[in-house]
Amino acid sequence: MATYNWGMIGTGVIANEMADALNRVNGSVYAVTALNQDKLRAFAAAKHVTKTYATAAELIADPKVDVVYIATPHTYHYAYIKRALNAGKHVFAEKAITVNAKQFDEVQQLAKDKGLILTEGLTLMHMPIYDQVKQLIAAGKLGDINMVQVNFGSLKDYDPKNRFFNKALAGGALLDIGGYATAFARTFLDEQPNVTLTTAKFFETGVDEQSGIILKNPRQQMAVMALSLRAKQPKRGVVSGTKGYVEINNYPRATEATVTYTADAHTTTTQTLTAGDSTQALDYEVRDMQRYIAAGHDDGQLAMSHDVSHIMDNVRNAWGMKFPFE
Repeated sequence: MATYNWGMIGTGVIANEMADALNRVNGSVYAVTALNQDKLRAFAAAKHVTKTYATAAELIADPKVDVVYIATPHTYHYAYIKRALNAGKHVFAEKAITVNAKQFDEVQQLAKDKGLILTEGLTLMHMPIYDQVKQLIAAGKLGDINMVQVNFGSLKDYDPKNRFFNKALAGGALLDIGGYATAFARTFLDEQPNVTLTTAKFFETGVDEQSGIILKNPRQQMAVMALSLRAKQPKRGVVSGTKGYVEINNYPRATEATVTYTADAHTTTTQTLTAGDSTQALDYEVRDMQRYIAAGHDDGQLAMSHDVSHIMDNVRNAWGMKFPFE
């Protein structure tokens, strides 16, 4: 497998995980930048990064950087993605890749025009178990898929100043954890939803604290999602068809799926599928990104991100919730 020079923007929790994955899979991390210079130096030393830059602009301008990895608050993604693509760099951005569909459509088109790979860091798009589940469904083992149910509840500390609840930083459950649930739902719907029914409870800062979302597409398939930042829920997804259903727990980094076959209303049989390693979730992302670059195409991952972005826009529009910068 070819290796590449990755330049990282951000040194937070997920960036630490990604640096470890890059060292394991790619062999090294070429460059990193962050606003806090003390944290930047400590990060570079701990992760054996070759170069540090005081600004993202300097990192992106380095002709040796092949891939720019973005792990900043959501509001900065759009500008960094544009700058990196315009500089001829491939981009891997953490979720949510952009804060709205308008931004997404612009960077998607820019990546296409430049002939570059742009990918969103949604782990479930890269976990091997999903290939097995998709093959099962494609073989007709679950019959016609009619319903998807998916939950994600995270109990964040009460802190109105935290980025999770900061409206100026595009906080809220939908953009923080909802991308996973939405991507799960869209993965198992045959078409993009055209009906959105939803209600939300808003945190005191004006962001969505929790929500219930129902989606329906032209084939009458439905998805039901429950999200929360102040109530823990199991990360559980269920895909139901006319011949059975599959349950996937801890679905963002899942390694197991339980299939229940319901040949009739009275008898059931079960099967367990296993694949992958949850501790290597970001390794799979790195391998896939580098494979996309080498192949010159992304296996439809950006198209999935497109649909997720537009679904989340429709949900926010139904709430009437806008961020201050929109």
